[in-house]
Amino acid sequence: MFRFHKSLDVITLFHKPSAAASIRVHNLLKQVSAQASETSTEDQASDHSHQNKIQRSEFELNVTEKPPTSDQLRTILEYVGAKRAKDVVEGAKDENDAMRKLQEDSSRFKRPVIVDWNNGRAVIGDSESEILKMVGNLPKGDTV
Repeated sequence: MFRFHKSLDVITLFHKPSAAASIRVHNLLKQVSAQASETSTEDQASDHSHQNKIQRSEFELNVTEKPPTSDQLRTILEYVGAKRAKDVVEGAKDENDAMRKLQEDSSRFKRPVIVDWNNGRAVIGDSESEILKMVGNLPKGDTV
């Protein structure tokens, strides 16, 4: 029987290296990604008891310093709710206003924003518990 490996979920960090919150999130995601990768490659016969608490699915971490495209911004707002437009784009009242303001001045985009494109979730800001919850909810399993 043939087994197809599941492609990794993509998590994008919209990053601003000069922002302390963004640096914390970047470091957290790198650490969690490394732990997930180590866990998934452990020998099946070895003792995993120390890892049971941190079992997470592997994911592909995509870090970008660029603002989102219009389509990406629309998707992010769908994930977090249009009422949170002001939390994503400075001064935005709603989705249309966020789109317009971002086109006028891309520096209005608030970072960090973490997006799980495959599973329709996003976290605005540096809430470690929310980020870990998002990563912890990634689907498990490596075959389709």
